[in-house]
Amino acid sequence: MVRHFGWTWVGAIRRDDDYGNSGMAAFVEAAEQLGICLEYSIPFFRTYSQEKVLRIIEQIKSSTSRVIVGFLDNWDLEILLHVFFEHNVTGYRWVGTEAWIFDSELATMDKYNILQGAIGLAIPKTTVTGLKDFILDIHPLKSAGSAIFTEFWEALFKCSHTLQNDSEDVSPCTGEEKLSDVENTFTDMTLMPIFSNVYKGVYAVAHTLHKLLGCTQTCPAKKQPDPFTVS
Repeated sequence: MVRHFGWTWVGAIRRDDDYGNSGMAAFVEAAEQLGICLEYSIPFFRTYSQEKVLRIIEQIKSSTSRVIVGFLDNWDLEILLHVFFEHNVTGYRWVGTEAWIFDSELATMDKYNILQGAIGLAIPKTTVTGLKDFILDIHPLKSAGSAIFTEFWEALFKCSHTLQNDSEDVSPCTGEEKLSDVENTFTDMTLMPIFSNVYKGVYAVAHTLHKLLGCTQTCPAKKQPDPFTVS
């Protein structure tokens, strides 16, 4: 995409973890082959100190490239948007990854138009048969005794299973609340392409382990796989 638009002098900011670092490494390798020069590649993580974040701002503002490739996710950009606005980091063309380029909540949050005109490639639309019905069918009786579920339900419906004397503003959870009546990221099926990739990944691992453990012919290693070394 960068080559398509003729951008040969670009900067980049990446999430400082396996996703960002490996993604940026692949981009750098491809860029070198296509004659694209990278002016800078800056790591960022949401736990970075203010001093580190300010150094990122200084490096971007002192650069001459006007295109920024962002190997980040939406949570990273939620933090950076405010910092960019405070320090007038505007007027750049952003090239985004699938982790944030189609995130509607991030677009709504970008009140200062920092990311206006951003382009990127999203994961193709698809569906996982039965997933939506499964998610919307979750209710208290099926998850009784789960502390995590109780906390999730209370946060989702702004209610409480165990009302205290000082919780007059919180209504009790009845167990009759319906997920189909709620619109948030949990019930947002526009993320289905991501769910589909996770779905296919889990099944790929499951089928591989099934064949490995059920091998009845000449097998390279007939033993229990080590979960820390399976790749």
